[in-house]
Amino acid sequence: MTATIQDRLAVQTHRIFVKATAEQVWDALTRPGWTQKYGFRAAVHYDMRPGGIYLAFASAPMRMRGARDVIIDGEVIAVDRPHLLVQTWHVLFDDQAAAETDTRLTWEIEENDGGVTAVTVNHELDGAPRTADLVAGRNGGLAGWTWILSDLKSLLETGRPLAA
Repeated sequence: MTATIQDRLAVQTHRIFVKATAEQVWDALTRPGWTQKYGFRAAVHYDMRPGGIYLAFASAPMRMRGARDVIIDGEVIAVDRPHLLVQTWHVLFDDQAAAETDTRLTWEIEENDGGVTAVTVNHELDGAPRTADLVAGRNGGLAGWTWILSDLKSLLETGRPLAA
């Protein structure tokens, strides 16, 4: 049997190194007060236990452009604060992506000597080609994980996001 591209597991891996503690990175990823300061400025809600829910909410500008209140949903699979977070991730703000299967997102946070923390996000996108395009930045101008992680790094290191 010959495997087609749809049969293969699609994984996007992104990694940054940020001058911050693992705890600071964890808070920036999981607390709404932080998540509203970088990336796409979306508030989040986590029920931090296996089987708990994850929700990302549209910002006011997103809602003004017609976005529904919940733009991403998912389920928490594993938590090891502040080193590991595994969750499902299902895009709802794009009709084509919303019709796709849930994807799996793994955050690995490793604090190293010298106050530098490695942040790795592995996004398993098997069966979700539209979501893969969106998070890779192939979506008409939005920059996906590259933008979000760059903005997160800037915010944690300087106190200011890349864009106001």
